[in-house]
Amino acid sequence: MGFLDKAKDLLAQNADKVDAAIDKAGEFVDSKTEGKYKDTVSKVQEAAKKALDDGDDGEKGNQQS
Repeated sequence: MGFLDKAKDLLAQNADKVDAAIDKAGEFVDSKTEGKYKDTVSKVQEAAKKALDDGDDGEKGNQQS
């Protein structure tokens, strides 16, 4: 099992923690920029969460093949 496979497994096992970290990072950026980039931060958070979800689905699809 390669490094990336181990990282994917780790992310899948801790998806709730990663999701919370994404939210916390967005809140931090919003606080430091006084909400100036709130829309952009929200879009990035959504993209990161979608990538996390897509990674889970992708692994499931690969296992069935």
